[in-house]
Amino acid sequence: MNKQSKIYIAGHRGLAGSAIVRELQRQGYANLVTRTHAELDLEDAVATQKFFEQQRPEVVFLAAAKVGGIHANNTYPVDFLMSNLLIEANICRAAHHAQVKRLVFLGSSCIYPRDCPQPIKEEYLLTGPLEATNRPYALAKIAGIEMCWSYNRQYGTKWLAAMPTNLYGPGDNYDLNNSHVLPALIRKMHEAKNSDAKEVVLWGSGTPKREFLYVDDLANALVFLATLDDERYNILTTPSQCPLINVGTGTDLTIRELAETVAGVVGYKGRFVQDTSKPDGTMRKVMDVSRIQKLGWKAKTGLKEGIALTYPSFIESHA
Repeated sequence: MNKQSKIYIAGHRGLAGSAIVRELQRQGYANLVTRTHAELDLEDAVATQKFFEQQRPEVVFLAAAKVGGIHANNTYPVDFLMSNLLIEANICRAAHHAQVKRLVFLGSSCIYPRDCPQPIKEEYLLTGPLEATNRPYALAKIAGIEMCWSYNRQYGTKWLAAMPTNLYGPGDNYDLNNSHVLPALIRKMHEAKNSDAKEVVLWGSGTPKREFLYVDDLANALVFLATLDDERYNILTTPSQCPLINVGTGTDLTIRELAETVAGVVGYKGRFVQDTSKPDGTMRKVMDVSRIQKLGWKAKTGLKEGIALTYPSFIESHA
């Protein structure tokens, strides 16, 4: 992969995809290919095949996906299962026919069992039941990992599956009914500050621990992986092993500590009330990132710094 390599970023308008574009541009890659959903429906196998035949990218970042929070996953399980399966299958098949050299598939930490040991190692995949609230989405992502591995085994492709921890950053979703905990807290604290609210209600006990990764760090990791020398990249994509690698910080904090950090950045000075009638969910969820760190990559952006970088984009999007 050189600076003139043709690189297709599927899902370039999403949280992760837009960060990948920023990172590639920052590093001087000039031959980037993108398509909006209106220009290319990746659930359409014929259109996707035609696109790959015409463009023939050398490298693909597969960040396109149908995503949402617990409410959306519970309400539309067929949509989350089918849309993601179709996108993955169509891109993988078309990429194989177009002889794509390297493909990096972007998964989700929800692929791992709900109650697996912590920190979560790559080998814990398929060792226990999934979290029921997003099982269809998780199964679709697991199918994407298996697709990459199957193509590597059957056709000798060099496709990699990267599993990020909880992401946040510019371009996030701040819908209180359909967003993840960190962007939801940014919005809650901002609105509480503006309305001079004396308190903010937090769901559960506040004691569950979570890990968060600034999305531009994820993008840096994905480009790092895609540009590894052949020796190290080939080890990751050898047909004899699942081509799965975790991407995260390897550190976590409680939801209460997260709320306090967000409040500090936003400038909210009220108190927190824990609504213990609400569920806590899994008590701890942190990735084992020793594999990617041994390759030479480590997250650079601290949580407070990342939230400070994210907050202005929230204000701009909700002005």
